[in-house]
Amino acid sequence: VTTLWSVNDQSTAELMRYFYRELKKGETKDAALRAAQLEYISKNAKHPYFWAAFIPIGDMRAVK
Repeated sequence: VTTLWSVNDQSTAELMRYFYRELKKGETKDAALRAAQLEYISKNAKHPYFWAAFIPIGDMRAVK
């Protein structure tokens, strides 16, 4: 996962907690990121600045 612009540290930490939790469940990187972003949006600020900078890169398969 990488970012397209500078991001807020606090929102990034929260989003990454959600992301890694989804990866632990066996989700692919892109599915885990999507789920994390949706959870972040539902619980926090909806402005894209806080969650939309993140994109998955590389192999999208689940981490084994």
